[in-house]
Amino acid sequence: MKTVAINGSPNKNGNTYHAIKMVTDVLEKEGIETEILHVGNQAIRGCLACGQCSRKKNEQCVQVDDVVNEYIQKMKFADGIIIGSPVHFSAIGGTMKSFLDRVFYVTGVNNSMLRHKVGAAVVAVRRSGGLPTFNQLNNFLCYSEMLLPTANYWNVIHGTKPGEAVQDAEGTQIMQTLGRNMAWLMKLVEHGKGAIAPPEKEGKIYMNFIR
Repeated sequence: MKTVAINGSPNKNGNTYHAIKMVTDVLEKEGIETEILHVGNQAIRGCLACGQCSRKKNEQCVQVDDVVNEYIQKMKFADGIIIGSPVHFSAIGGTMKSFLDRVFYVTGVNNSMLRHKVGAAVVAVRRSGGLPTFNQLNNFLCYSEMLLPTANYWNVIHGTKPGEAVQDAEGTQIMQTLGRNMAWLMKLVEHGKGAIAPPEKEGKIYMNFIR
């Protein structure tokens, strides 16, 4: 089994990375391979709302000059996915938001590629805005019908300078608990394959309220 983690911070080795690493260290001890992908310092444009990914259904975004399509394929073949972001004005970092908008739309309209994978969100913050950002990240996971492991608190860790997050004793425990629960859930899913049939995928109902 393998987990792919997305680091949405501009700082490659900042506190978002340390939060992710706390989780992946536990996963690796549980025999699960991990890979951390750094997207926060990339030049990634937002979704163009062109609809080409939906019409072509080729598992690709029409924008091909960045890492989005490459990372979509890495996520497709992973069993678990971690998405991590710093907090920018009580929200997901801009580059990470653009990345997530495109990835989760492409995967959604291409046969719900991430459906029933195990997914977790983690947030690193200096002071406030951690929970709004955590909730925003979870929106992507829930939209995709992913399976969410929990910890013993919300998955937010605190620190300002890179590496300060490791001094947050409670935050460290949260990430390690998340890692253990994520590993357990991934193993349940793996051992359940072929033994318990997953619920049938339903076609998406789209509706607006303009008549």
